[in-house]
Amino acid sequence: MSKGRPTGWLLALILTWIVVYPIALVMVDSARGDAGWTTQYLTAFLTDSHEWGALWNSIWISIASVVLAGTIGIPLAFVFERLEFPGRRILGALVALPAVLPPLVGVIAFMFLYGETGFVGRAVGALLGTQQAPWRLRGWGAILLVHAYSMYVYFYLFTRAGLAKVDSSMIEAAHSLGHSGRSTLLKVTLPLLRPQIGAAALLTFMTALGSFSAPYIFGGGFRVMTTQIVTSKLNGDIHASVVETAALAAIAFVGLVLFRRSQGTRSVAAVGKGTPPTARSLVQPLARWGAAAVGWMFAVILLLPHATLLLVSFVPVGTWTTQIFPPDYTFGNYQALAAEPERLRPLVNSVWMAAVATVAALTIALWAGRLIVQKQVVLRKPIETLTTLPWAVPGTVLAIALATTFSVNAPWVGRWVLVGTLAILPLAYMIRNIPIVSGSVLAGFRQLDPSLDEAAASLGASRWRTVVRVTMPLLRPALLAGGALAFATALGDFVTSVVLYTFDTRPVSIEILSALREFDIGVAAAYGVVLMLISAAAMVVGTRR
Repeated sequence: MSKGRPTGWLLALILTWIVVYPIALVMVDSARGDAGWTTQYLTAFLTDSHEWGALWNSIWISIASVVLAGTIGIPLAFVFERLEFPGRRILGALVALPAVLPPLVGVIAFMFLYGETGFVGRAVGALLGTQQAPWRLRGWGAILLVHAYSMYVYFYLFTRAGLAKVDSSMIEAAHSLGHSGRSTLLKVTLPLLRPQIGAAALLTFMTALGSFSAPYIFGGGFRVMTTQIVTSKLNGDIHASVVETAALAAIAFVGLVLFRRSQGTRSVAAVGKGTPPTARSLVQPLARWGAAAVGWMFAVILLLPHATLLLVSFVPVGTWTTQIFPPDYTFGNYQALAAEPERLRPLVNSVWMAAVATVAALTIALWAGRLIVQKQVVLRKPIETLTTLPWAVPGTVLAIALATTFSVNAPWVGRWVLVGTLAILPLAYMIRNIPIVSGSVLAGFRQLDPSLDEAAASLGASRWRTVVRVTMPLLRPALLAGGALAFATALGDFVTSVVLYTFDTRPVSIEILSALREFDIGVAAAYGVVLMLISAAAMVVGTRR
């Protein structure tokens, strides 16, 4: 345990500097003014009903998103894991497709499809003989609609993974004791799935709490804390944005603590042969094909935003006005992205910044995995906690914290001016990606046989040769999976980018928003399609094994 101690302290120090230090500075700045310590800004926050309203909106929207996403995702997982019907495998993969859409791209696709001037809105308006749709895609309802569509995937994937590990002998034992199917589900299956459902609930809550794209595009007069923070910063009210950031961070940490306590006190372990129940085949032809028809209909609904984005990407600027479908189509939008340097630059920025951030996050994850699992250093538990901590920090909070920390040149306290440079966005992406890659890499390390390292050492292999020739090949699936998800997440990032970008470093998400403001919807959609395809390609590479 003594080996690796210096590097363990070094990694803990680095993680503390980039994860804990910026949040701590924000907390301190929320209680400090130009003349020293003060409660002025905190008092102003506590006595402002608009601030409290935005904070409460963030909390209840996040809770409602968990309920809606779970209501959709958990039953879908049972259907595709426990029932056998035509097209089950293909449909099971299609159901997870919303994960490929970056948050801002998904929101824009919803706007093109269900907005007042979208395809569905125009079609319904034409059927009713009106010039506009009978609804407005605004406010909390629109935000919840987007959250439910994009976040049910967490419950679906986590629950399916859990169902694949449920021991069939437990189900059979429950039936032999006279339990009905419903009683077995409530008393056996769901308790065994508690860790997976709880993890999905936490991920959904944290994602919804830090959601920025949907409230920013569809919020209208409905304010949440993420949009409130950015608005305060853009208006130059730095003190208000710092206090708002501290409040949102506190809510996120409280949510994380409550989740860990509930999981620790009420978790259920499954012990058995580990053989999951086989999928039950629907015998009646009507039931089999009815299930397939419903599944395909659901898949089509899920694919509509993707198809809408693709169709709109061929629309020339200024041609789609009042018609239900665009009257003209062109490849000019894609040609503009490839031929015009100013159009191509944001895409190139996003790719290289996401790549750098992913490589850096993988490096830290490998370092942490070797220290925690193989070396078992004294600081292994604090290091593992530090690698998961950014998961509990909403993107807006992280962006404001980094902007506060790295806008001052004070090297003696670990602060340099990085805001406005090429380094700040890759740094932000890397910090947000550390939990993603660490979870995958640590799981990979824990599956390695320790005797392999010992065998390599007995054959005269050095430490680095063992890592390169033995450890890395065995970790390749975990590295690819974590790296692919981290790359796709950074590639479409909007919430941290909107706070930290400059004109020269603007990523593609900012350029999409700029194109929408200029009513160049074809170019905005073309950016979204390219972003979606790159993300899908990364996910295919990462999950093929």
